[in-house]
Amino acid sequence: MWWSDYWPMPWMFFGPVMMLVFFFLCLAILGMMRSSRGGYAIEILEERYARGEINKVEFEERRRLLQA
Repeated sequence: MWWSDYWPMPWMFFGPVMMLVFFFLCLAILGMMRSSRGGYAIEILEERYARGEINKVEFEERRRLLQA
């Protein structure tokens, strides 16, 4: 079947390795998005507290829920 000394075996490992790299890259991106989302919500909560839209009890309760 092969008429030359070409051996395609090393390239057969490239596809699965790239799929694993892509999978772990997606997980890392999702993890970064999840961790940064909580910080943004706390910033908004602090701004609302500073403007007087919510009281201290409500601020502490919501902050505790966001950090959990």
